Amino acid sequence: MYDASLWQPSADLSILQKRAQLLKAIRTFFDTRDVMEVDTQCLSLGSITDPHIEVLTSKTRSQGQDLTYYLQTSPEFAMKRLLCAGSGSIYQLGKVFRAEEIGRRHSIEFTMLEWYRIGFDHWQLMNEIQDLLSVLLDDASLTCERLSYQMAFLRHTGLDPFAATLFQLQKCAHEHTEYGLQENDRDTLLELLFSSVVEPAIGKYVPCFVHSYPASQAALAKTHLDEKGQLVAARFELYWQGMELANGYHELTDAKEQARRFAEDKTTRQEMRLANRQFDERLITALGNGLPDCAGVALGVDRLLMLLCHKSHIAEVLPFAHARA
Repeated sequence: MYDASLWQPSADLSILQKRAQLLKAIRTFFDTRDVMEVDTQCLSLGSITDPHIEVLTSKTRSQGQDLTYYLQTSPEFAMKRLLCAGSGSIYQLGKVFRAEEIGRRHSIEFTMLEWYRIGFDHWQLMNEIQDLLSVLLDDASLTCERLSYQMAFLRHTGLDPFAATLFQLQKCAHEHTEYGLQENDRDTLLELLFSSVVEPAIGKYVPCFVHSYPASQAALAKTHLDEKGQLVAARFELYWQGMELANGYHELTDAKEQARRFAEDKTTRQEMRLANRQFDERLITALGNGLPDCAGVALGVDRLLMLLCHKSHIAEVLPFAHARA
């Protein structure tokens, strides 16, 4: 039965005013740092390969051809092509789309802030994120916590993610989630434990950066040896009050290595019987032309607004949430 009240916004107008103020403050922050705003396409003929993220597609016929367009899950690939073309440091505020469960923290369409800083590594980018949060929170004394992935795991599960056996990970996952005994992939078990045990326990009082992930979880980040001689990813995630806010990398610039990782993802997708995708060959070509040394991060604006406004559901900060779209 049609609900006539669904024409109204899902967020209070006072929240929408705060949303507008937040977007303005973000743009002012980057303007003062001479970081250029860009506005890339939402539709692309190439897609991501990540087996853990599903994309929305749009099929059309143009000039006698049947075409499949992918809605961007992030503006990352297009922005990196701009970086390779010599854009300098850039940022983007815009809509992204993911075919995932709709829930308290998730929406099919949401707003992402993504930026890339030429000459930065991931440590310097963490500093800049802290600066941004200090401005948005009007708290010059804000100091974010920093924890290595290994330390966060040891503190909250008692296991060393680099040294634990497969059986220990299976047993721990089963104890905490009732799942995992039949799972033989280490990264799947690590991600299950991190999301169900570690993530809810960190960043409760101040934002917390988790860094130095296992190299197998590098995604589009560089890898390096840490002080213990362990191969780790030059990436971080930001958590606050049990919620993931941002994911950042010291960006991989090696086109051949990126192509290898794409091919590995494609194999994983086939093994998981997921839909085949046309990965973005333009990105590989652009990387071959030369991506400047840089660090980049994507931050969920709706989630940040939830925390700033003390809201528990993403619908409370969106003009028109899923049921009202």
